[in-house]
Amino acid sequence: MKYRKIAVIYGSDSSEWEVSCKSGAFVASSIDATKYDIYSIFARFGDWSLQAYRENGADLVSVPEGSRPQVDKTDFSVLIDGRKVKFDYAYIVQHGTPGENGLMQGYLEMLGIPFSSCSSFVSAITFDKFSCKSYLRDADFVKCADDMFIRNGDDIGTLAQKAVERLGLPMFVKPTDGGSSFGVTKVKKIEDFKGAVELAFSEGKTVIAEKAISGRELTDAVYFNGKETVALPVIEIVTENEFFDYEAKYNGQSQEICPAHIPDETAAMIQEVSRKIYSYMGCSGLVRVDYILAEDGLYFLEINTIPGMTSASLVPQMVRAAGMDMADFLGAVIENS
Repeated sequence: MKYRKIAVIYGSDSSEWEVSCKSGAFVASSIDATKYDIYSIFARFGDWSLQAYRENGADLVSVPEGSRPQVDKTDFSVLIDGRKVKFDYAYIVQHGTPGENGLMQGYLEMLGIPFSSCSSFVSAITFDKFSCKSYLRDADFVKCADDMFIRNGDDIGTLAQKAVERLGLPMFVKPTDGGSSFGVTKVKKIEDFKGAVELAFSEGKTVIAEKAISGRELTDAVYFNGKETVALPVIEIVTENEFFDYEAKYNGQSQEICPAHIPDETAAMIQEVSRKIYSYMGCSGLVRVDYILAEDGLYFLEINTIPGMTSASLVPQMVRAAGMDMADFLGAVIENS
């Protein structure tokens, strides 16, 4: 093993922090404790504390609230019973800022600490939906829906008419830098545009209005196993709601079909596109790419560089469908990112 002391960092400064805690708990419990010492770090608004740890294959030790040591950010270490433990690898499971937008990655890069996700630069680009689509817009292997970029202070009344003329109805309005569908609205009439923009701004500093593409919603995850870039089985998402919103994601109001009931050649095409996007954007570690498969082709939705990792999340479902052991899979991510 290249690494021994793995810090699993979860919690975040965003609306997704509770989901992040669930992902962090699953990852920490799934890493092979016979190969690694595992330290669970809750990090939110600058307060980074050790909540639990497993060392030398022993049982989990939960640190009581009120006596949880703080991480020393000068060297990414923690004191446990008077002894200094310096982490040599970070598995980042922070959905949203600072774990998904490059801030945590930048900190770790400055300290020379390896981590599980994309670089700070790639994380920043992929986290912003408009920036990421701008990178991919001229790619010849995937389509991007037409959109409109909105900054705070823009004349929303004027933009509403322009958006309808350019994008049609319905359209989606969402923050450029959010996740878990927080702040996303499917706008069906022009009168709802202003409220949708205001809701999106409550979650981010910039907003994107995007043409709604009709088709099947599909997702695929990619990682590097040390030899090649591997695309996992494709999942189709069928929701009871208007779109794959927070309720559909986390409260059971959707079906996640894994592997997707699509022709083998279609699945292979989507996996190939996922690998191309991974390479084109300069990704590393584990990422998940979301699509809409429409009559006129495959449309890119977004890249998730810190995908959900609860037991019921999409990536663990893909791993199980591929016949892989979760501990082996996480070990591959750790050793090759």
